[in-house]
Amino acid sequence: MHRSHRILGSLSAIAILFAASTASATTVQLSASKDNTLYQQASGTLSNGAGSFFFAGNSGANEIRRGLIAFDIASAVPAGATINSATLTLHMSQTTSGLQSVELHRASASWGEGTSDATGGEGGGAPSTTNDATWIHRMFNTVFWAAAGGDYAPAASATQGVLDTTFYSWTGSGVVTDVQSWLDTPANNFGWALTGNESIASTAKRFDSRQNAITTVRPVLTVNYSERVPAASPLASAILSIGLIAFGAAIVRRRRRSPGRRA
Repeated sequence: MHRSHRILGSLSAIAILFAASTASATTVQLSASKDNTLYQQASGTLSNGAGSFFFAGNSGANEIRRGLIAFDIASAVPAGATINSATLTLHMSQTTSGLQSVELHRASASWGEGTSDATGGEGGGAPSTTNDATWIHRMFNTVFWAAAGGDYAPAASATQGVLDTTFYSWTGSGVVTDVQSWLDTPANNFGWALTGNESIASTAKRFDSRQNAITTVRPVLTVNYSERVPAASPLASAILSIGLIAFGAAIVRRRRRSPGRRA
């Protein structure tokens, strides 16, 4: 190819690349915005909004415990971004049972986190306070769940086997779908409900909450997303193309006028 053609071709390619949009991937880690435990109880007078732990499974008295947790996606991920992956990581700090499956379900109604703070291992809960989520209340004591035990999708977004005390993660396409939905429609972001084995007694798993004194064991949601960088406007692209091509043509003319130079 003639050298002058190569120069003009390269400059045209630069203009095309400038005009095209690009996607950049970013990873962020979010702290929970709220969490709580639903203690199976007809009166709804137990909760643990400010506690250090939340639970999923059945107690020794064969009473169900369900966890609730939420993250403010829209505050950390730009609107319009595409969620590539999402992983919820929790630290399980106490158990009396063997391997149990813990499921993550998308909550379908808003709920609250009050100032209730259970003592000891916190498995028994504490007296509910204003706006606490309870077994029958979304927000104690005036707003109720449609169904006792919480409103959430029947199908699990992710399932994880939980055995001994350590960190566990829930991830996969269901979690990505949930997070993308919450980014696209923040008003419907009600977080997740965590359910354990509720068929027999003494299956509950205790997880460290966002209020836990040890910051390194608090819940974390890791999100990787791609944000599309807008392409240059047609006018800007045209001006750049004309300028680059004109610049290239000037270089070619100069090379041709230079003594002793061959094309």
